[in-house]
Amino acid sequence: MFSPTQNLKIHIALGSTDMRKAIDGLSILVSEKLNLDPFSGHMFVFCNRKRNILKILYWDRNGFCLWHKRLEKDYFQWPKSKEEILTIGAKELSWLIDGLSIRQEKAHKSLKYSAVF
Repeated sequence: MFSPTQNLKIHIALGSTDMRKAIDGLSILVSEKLNLDPFSGHMFVFCNRKRNILKILYWDRNGFCLWHKRLEKDYFQWPKSKEEILTIGAKELSWLIDGLSIRQEKAHKSLKYSAVF
């Protein structure tokens, strides 16, 4: 089971990525194209053109991990944007992996208060 922690930053590389790339190729993409640090411990999510394969790259203490999911039917609700990268939370990643949009209009919104009565 794959379950990222709540405080983890998750970066989605928008558009499509060549899924022949493995750890080395994806870490170079993170560093050179997205201008982010692949050793940060953050997760970097990539999707192919058909939207049926996801790869998630992250650094875990002493080495890279690569999580890969291929759908046999259907496709991922990959976000469309003019930006190169989108930062989301663990809940949104979970929705994406489950085939839902990362923008759930009916989901409860986070509330932040600065004082109690």
